[in-house]
Amino acid sequence: MYGAGAIGGSMGAYLARTGFDILFVDKDKDHVEAINQNGLTIEGIDGEFTVPVKAVLPSQLKEPLDAVFLAVKSQHTVDALDTIAPLLTENGYIVSLQNGINEYTIAERVGADRTIGAFVNWAADYISPGRIKFGGKSNFIIGELNGEMSQRIKTLEKDMQAFLPAQVTDNIMGYLWSKQVNISVMFATGMTPLTISEGLDHPDTQDVYVALALEAMQVPEALGVELETFDDFDPELYRQKRYKEALKKTADHYRYMLKNRTGLYRDLAVRKRPSEIDGTVGHTVKKGEELGLALPCNKRMVELVHEIEKGHRSMGIENVYELKKCLNA
Repeated sequence: MYGAGAIGGSMGAYLARTGFDILFVDKDKDHVEAINQNGLTIEGIDGEFTVPVKAVLPSQLKEPLDAVFLAVKSQHTVDALDTIAPLLTENGYIVSLQNGINEYTIAERVGADRTIGAFVNWAADYISPGRIKFGGKSNFIIGELNGEMSQRIKTLEKDMQAFLPAQVTDNIMGYLWSKQVNISVMFATGMTPLTISEGLDHPDTQDVYVALALEAMQVPEALGVELETFDDFDPELYRQKRYKEALKKTADHYRYMLKNRTGLYRDLAVRKRPSEIDGTVGHTVKKGEELGLALPCNKRMVELVHEIEKGHRSMGIENVYELKKCLNA
């Protein structure tokens, strides 16, 4: 498990608890030391448990790798591949558990035949060294980049039941692009102190969230990708202009979760570190520009997040109001 934070830590701990031999790799020295000394503790919807597991720093990883779950922020993908690629066995593979669409970056480095896509939507947060909060179960979908229903993804589907009811798909890009669209909506709430549900319920800013979604949807549609529905996002509601229903579907999903704010909010307000806005919303904007599409609200949101990161802008609902200026751009 390369990346022992919110996503990798929660998934790896559940798998380890049921008997899987999981090696955690993380660049946070304090986190690695805490895991090795006291085990990895998960708190949340299933109570609290601790698993005795081994963790190493990237520089300490030397052994051949047959299966790697990559769970680092999108901006750290290339650095992670610098460590993983030389150690990946001929028949080994990397499963991306990340936000953004990093599968092509991985495939360029190790080959598409050694790359597996995964749609991850469960809720989790890094709390402190050696401790992760698991805040809510959700979809976990695995797929080959070429759509093949291979034996290895069927095996992964079976093994992952120890964590969540995983499924396989022949359209992983449809799920990943649907997530990209939904991230554009939810990340706008991450520029404020509001929860996801509070933000999406706010009547004065719902037009902004709808605009972000409609802009982002243009990109996969231009690429010929068939968007998929998942537990808190249905592209058909946007196509049918049932916008309030679309936003309510997302808001209701997070309304009673222990984790009810975005990872962007955590990066900006809690951990005070650079976010993965460039690898998520920024990727959508960049791909749109390559296709000749204008995504003014999404582009402005990327700029606003960078201003917050640099300390030039405060968190607040006024950031969403700022996006209203883009509605008729």
